[in-house]
Amino acid sequence: MFTTLISAQQLQQCMAAGQPLVVFDCSFELMNPGAGPLAFEQCHIAGARYANLDTDLSAHHPADGDEAPASGGRHPLPARSTFAKWVASQGVTPQTQVVVYDRNGANYCGRLWWMLKWCGHEAVAALDGGLQAWQAMGGETRQGPADVARATEFALGTPLVRLVDTATVLAHLGSFSQTVLDARGAPRYRGEVEPLDPIAGHIPGALNRPFTENIGPDGCFKPAAVLRDELTRVLGDRDPATVVHQCGSGVSAVPNLLAMEVAGLGRQALYAGSWSEWSNTPGVPVERG
Repeated sequence: MFTTLISAQQLQQCMAAGQPLVVFDCSFELMNPGAGPLAFEQCHIAGARYANLDTDLSAHHPADGDEAPASGGRHPLPARSTFAKWVASQGVTPQTQVVVYDRNGANYCGRLWWMLKWCGHEAVAALDGGLQAWQAMGGETRQGPADVARATEFALGTPLVRLVDTATVLAHLGSFSQTVLDARGAPRYRGEVEPLDPIAGHIPGALNRPFTENIGPDGCFKPAAVLRDELTRVLGDRDPATVVHQCGSGVSAVPNLLAMEVAGLGRQALYAGSWSEWSNTPGVPVERG
């Protein structure tokens, strides 16, 4: 079972062994939502399916029978039961090894990695280096739409990750029981620019670790020892177990969460609403600088 990262070579070995496997391409562009599906049709790992951040991995107006979203913000999480229906439609069973990837430095595929853990499915890993690593190894790719999936039964399990909301983060501000780690770029964290949300700045007391710093020059996650050294220096004397990960809308925070697990620092909580929900909540404090 692969539960954090999987190399291109390991993925190829899994395919050759014929084990139950589903691969998802999560490539996306925030400022151009149509670019991800187009990139998938132009080139994807043979047999992969496409997971769209906007339509598959985020909640919209609840359909008949669907529960309310599980979080707020620009990319609200769908209810677990709603998401489980989509997972089943993609042919994933409790025995399936899932592999997720993108061509965006693991910015988007981590969302699906986390959501499957949230639904109790541990056997999911991110392809280290993404599509680029697969292509560099000579892995088979295809063009065109994804193959039609055969729907299965997917039963929700106990969540393997922890989701926190705005009220929880607000209630623990200033406490050593909570360390907010902001994955946005430094200028957005400091409040110098804000291209997407109504207020610039960050949650008071939050530390900053841009998610892009987890990736090395080769496009893969840095070695575990390097990640551990860098992340512990950011945290200082704070206990890694107290970390709550956040970003703009709960997506790019996940690479930090994944990096901490790769580094042997445990699996922490996610504030999925993140800055997009915090900055739209009346009366909450904001810090700049």
